[in-house]
Amino acid sequence: MPPAGPISAQPHFPSAPARLTAAAADALADCRGKRIGVLVVAYNAVTTLTKVLARITPAVWDNVEEVVVSDDASQDATYELAVGCKTLSEIPKLRVIRNPRNLGYGGNQKAGYRYFLERGFDVVVLLHGDGQYAPEVLSHLYHPIVAGEADAVFGSRMMPDYGGPLKGGMPLYKYAGNKILTWLENRALGMRLTEFHSGYRAYSLDALRQIDLSHMTDTFHFDTQIIVKLHHQGLRVREVPVPTYYGGEICYVNGFRYAWDVLQTVYRYRRTLQSARCYPEFAEYFVHYPPKHSPYSSHYYFERLTGKNHDVLDCGCGEGSFAAGLAENGNRVVGIDRLARPEHEAAFERYIEADLGRGLADAIPQLEKRKFDRVLLMDVLEHLPDPGRLLADCRGVLRRGGRLLVSVPNVANITVRLKLLLGSFRYADRGILDRTHLRFFTVRTARGLLEENGYRILGRKTTVMPIELALGLAQRNRLARFLTHLLAAATAILPGLLGYQFVFIAAPEEPAG
Repeated sequence: MPPAGPISAQPHFPSAPARLTAAAADALADCRGKRIGVLVVAYNAVTTLTKVLARITPAVWDNVEEVVVSDDASQDATYELAVGCKTLSEIPKLRVIRNPRNLGYGGNQKAGYRYFLERGFDVVVLLHGDGQYAPEVLSHLYHPIVAGEADAVFGSRMMPDYGGPLKGGMPLYKYAGNKILTWLENRALGMRLTEFHSGYRAYSLDALRQIDLSHMTDTFHFDTQIIVKLHHQGLRVREVPVPTYYGGEICYVNGFRYAWDVLQTVYRYRRTLQSARCYPEFAEYFVHYPPKHSPYSSHYYFERLTGKNHDVLDCGCGEGSFAAGLAENGNRVVGIDRLARPEHEAAFERYIEADLGRGLADAIPQLEKRKFDRVLLMDVLEHLPDPGRLLADCRGVLRRGGRLLVSVPNVANITVRLKLLLGSFRYADRGILDRTHLRFFTVRTARGLLEENGYRILGRKTTVMPIELALGLAQRNRLARFLTHLLAAATAILPGLLGYQFVFIAAPEEPAG
């Protein structure tokens, strides 16, 4: 949204906020019936805070419901100054809060957002108490939200509308760092922002309700984490130009540490999406067993071995993402798992909530003597204290000529052997040493388990190690696919050493005679 009028790079300081009460004819400032709050984060801002409040325009004061100064346990008299400003100016909309301890830049924001969320506000604008961001354009930040055009609005200093950041006094090294980091973040996240690192922002509170703030950082890269989450959840993000101003304020940001934290944020997000590791700040996006589309993976083999137009019992189906692919092939899938309601429930002909630790005891009454062409135990047996019980029950639900498909991890894989050689046996969020695994298998012990429970082995496939996860590449990346094919050739030669999982095709032993 273009500004109502020109603003020089050097801000002006109008009269004190006590006299900023007259309404102004400013279409952008109209709240349109929305409850708007302004969160002024302040730390050691005794020399700038009064000027920041004074520069909020009369029209904005008339349209916002509350301006909250959140002092983050400043070591100077910021809190006392803010209280004195409220007392002398007699502005009921101004509220001053002091954190009993320093929460950090991100922690102070989280506390402020919770304040407005608990009170049912519609919009919150983040304003810094150090004067780096022009309060004169505050209405430009919240206008697209109250107009229903955006869920979050970022003030960009990189847009040329006010002359650009260098004209506003941004140091050249900060300008270069900002541009490089923004380019990298855009590339990694598939976004097209002109600036990731502006602290001048407005959020719809409905959007913030959809974001888990609890495990996000308390430091300066909180701003990057929240952009990542807004983008991931498909919320509408918009930028508006804001002027740049660098004065004599003290900067508390370590530039090199901040750049490292920003890059780590993007890396940790991507690794969480790949299900390589569950990082707490993005834990809600972690999928424990995502579909594996890469060649020679367990899902690759299970899809081909299941075939088309079959009655399929998917034991341990999870959210049903793999079952959705089977259903597209004309299969009629019944799913069993402990989830109350899987995300892809529509993929199932029927879904049964049951504990597979009890075998099929809880599910058999609901199956109503139905028989299946394929019974899938995909990454299931290693999670059970007594896998033999489930295997025995599966024999009873297989149709004559039906097949049991089983996958188990290979604990003799070279990566585990090397860790043991170095004296390490650490569990992980996923993989062979998944911390939820109760049983471990080699190819011989897995085969023995099946044979002991009345099955004959008809065939075996060996999956390859997910090299794309190790390298942080997409499954469809050309390099990842080339390396996967190369590794598959080596795995065929040394399955016991290089195999990641074993997939068995089995059938019940026919009764003697």
